[in-house]
Amino acid sequence: MLNVPSQSFPGSSSQQRVSSGGRSKVPLKQGRSLMDWIRLTKSGKDLTGLKGRLIEVTEEELKKHNKKDDCWICIRGFVYNVSPYMEYHPGGEEELMRGAGSDGTDLFDQVHRWVNYESMLKECLVGRMAVKPAFPKGMLPKSQVTDPLAKEGPSSPSYDWFQTDALVTIVIYTKQKDINLDSVIADHRHDSFRAETVIKDYSYLIHIALSHEIQEDFSVRVVENVGKIEIVLKKKENTSWKCLGHPLENHNSLIPKKDTGLYYRKCQLISKEDVTHDTKLFCLLLPPSTHLQVPTGQHVYFKLTITGTEIVKPYTPVSDSLFSEFKEPVLPNNKYIYFLIKIYPAGLFTPELDHLQIGDYVSVSNPEGNFKISQFQELEDLFLLAAGTGFTPMVKVLSYALTNIPSLRKVKLMFFNKTEDDIIWRSQLEKLAFKDKRFDLEFVLSAPTSEWNGKRGYISPALLSEFLKRSLDTSKVLICICGPMPFTEQGMKLLHDLNFSKDEIHSFTA
Repeated sequence: MLNVPSQSFPGSSSQQRVSSGGRSKVPLKQGRSLMDWIRLTKSGKDLTGLKGRLIEVTEEELKKHNKKDDCWICIRGFVYNVSPYMEYHPGGEEELMRGAGSDGTDLFDQVHRWVNYESMLKECLVGRMAVKPAFPKGMLPKSQVTDPLAKEGPSSPSYDWFQTDALVTIVIYTKQKDINLDSVIADHRHDSFRAETVIKDYSYLIHIALSHEIQEDFSVRVVENVGKIEIVLKKKENTSWKCLGHPLENHNSLIPKKDTGLYYRKCQLISKEDVTHDTKLFCLLLPPSTHLQVPTGQHVYFKLTITGTEIVKPYTPVSDSLFSEFKEPVLPNNKYIYFLIKIYPAGLFTPELDHLQIGDYVSVSNPEGNFKISQFQELEDLFLLAAGTGFTPMVKVLSYALTNIPSLRKVKLMFFNKTEDDIIWRSQLEKLAFKDKRFDLEFVLSAPTSEWNGKRGYISPALLSEFLKRSLDTSKVLICICGPMPFTEQGMKLLHDLNFSKDEIHSFTA
């Protein structure tokens, strides 16, 4: 008997990447929206062609199903008949056909990592791949003879624990010096405790069913110069623990970040404020039993169940404003996360998000993204190109650069919108430009009123060549770009035409 895969998030890494490629969407026929697909999956129609049976699929059998009207694809050991989905796929039929009749896991991870395919395609499940014959005793496939981590990855961390009458302290020795509080994501749920430490492109996991009960809140401390992490748990009863607990899935493992699944916790909606006519600032409260700080330039995923199907969307956290009159203290237990989100009335996800009442919950994932703070080292000129809500990753990038980079001479933001009413945080941006002489600001509108005196139009060679002037000929430069896919793709092409190197450009795409 085959088990239908659980509704867990697929192994995932970032959808943010530095590339001019990105994923292109194709126009879908009328009646082929995501909502139409969900209706079809609920209709009771046989989408596998197997009348509800689940089968074991051999490699030979999989290879036979490689045509548009008979297309099977394997993702992480499970085989799906994706023929019914062809016309509903936002990336087009050709992209799906690249994996026809084969294991499409790597292809999927390159482009669709964050998509919750198990929920989207559950009615298309054909079955599980047949298990390959085991190797004769004493023989291992070549890839298993040597440990790739020994060559490529960081040194394997270790952990220990000790206790007093009232406290239990878990100590993680990462053997790295660039570990900080946002490297650690910890969650306590029921009796299980989970602490993931991001070390370069790897994830080290402590995952334990604790032997005794603890209180909801706990503290995390990092000794950066030696890469030591201390997680202090408070006992519910002052009794001596004989052991920390027993190991759960992937405990004490170090694996590539791209191979880890995303972990979710339910966050409570605390407030929702209008920012523009169609954009709102959402404030979410993390559970007391969670430690999570989203690194600058990274995003999380929201997960909502809409008409019985799990839908997932990426969002980049922002601060609650561009600056405060008094410098905020850095609170390691800061529990609030803010998001600027544009509400699309005809959309599927954002209207549901907007209908949430204060006190309701939304599932929020671990952080994802490949933006590295090290890109700021010795930076002299920072150029930000944003369109619409592509402004959101720029908020923390801008704040971090102005506050923490002593070598910085100039930060310039070119912000593209349709009308003046669409400009997010306009007064705050203008106030910041007035207060910090290193910051320059330009608004570009594509559909302004006749009274508009600023720049007009779309991203173009003329606009960029004037905007992207270094403070010195030899200045170290970073250009960040984010917006709708056509804006980002066009911008990347223009930046390459202007002879900026890949190392000088970071594209936020999702």
